[in-house]
Amino acid sequence: METKNTIGFIGIGVMGKSMASHLLKAGYQVLVYNRTKSSTDSLVENGAVWKDTVAEVAKEADVVITMVGYPKDVEEVYLGEKGILKNAKEGSYVIDMTTSEPSLAKRIYDEAKAKGIHSLDAPVSGGDVGAKNATLTIMVGGDKDAFEKMMPVLQVMGKNIILQGGAGAGQHTKMCNQIAIASNMIGVSEAMVYAKKAGLDPSKVLESIGAGAAGSWSLSNLAPRMIKGDFEPGFYVKHMVKDMNIALAEAEKMGLWTPGLELSKSLYDEIVRENKENKGTQVLFELLDK
Repeated sequence: METKNTIGFIGIGVMGKSMASHLLKAGYQVLVYNRTKSSTDSLVENGAVWKDTVAEVAKEADVVITMVGYPKDVEEVYLGEKGILKNAKEGSYVIDMTTSEPSLAKRIYDEAKAKGIHSLDAPVSGGDVGAKNATLTIMVGGDKDAFEKMMPVLQVMGKNIILQGGAGAGQHTKMCNQIAIASNMIGVSEAMVYAKKAGLDPSKVLESIGAGAAGSWSLSNLAPRMIKGDFEPGFYVKHMVKDMNIALAEAEKMGLWTPGLELSKSLYDEIVRENKENKGTQVLFELLDK
């Protein structure tokens, strides 16, 4: 019987906790590290092993998966003095599933390759629902052989898993995803506010329009939360703003005009000014429902 890899998982947040739990259930030994140790308690109770530092995880794991907050966190976790690449075993695999900068993914890939470590950038889409149900879309950049080797691990967490190209291609694809979502969230929010103001039953409206040409993931999954007044995060506003900033910077480098993205960013900036950056992205409904 094949011995399963030991997997290190760094970043146990809304998404990471579910993703790590699927790996445990699949029979992998999982080592966990998170800045807030208490976030890992339920995983440790179910068999995960807590490690005190990123370096300890990297030294012991065959595969290290990261799901942290911002590009600066990715840089620190991978390239810092006590980071993954200074401590990982030669021949090991590192998979960054954070939405981060394509240029940073390339830097990590180059430094990893120089040390005999295989690197993939593999951001995800599907929110907390996709993480819980192990149905995440995973967009991957890196070498084909590393991708194929890691496919059994990725399949534990997601369903739609596609190699998009070389290092950084996964992150560029995630930017396409966020650009599409940014304008769509405005439409979904406006439609639900319109239904409410017109005196309609928003749930019935959703039943009609969700099955037609207006259908989208955000409409199916986030409009019901808007209707209930549930603005808790499946995906944080602060992380959406971070993603939009990356996408706008990349678009500018390409000389690309993205008016929908710019408008969405301006609305989410207003939400941040209202101190709601820790709410879910569906809180846009509340901003428009005034």
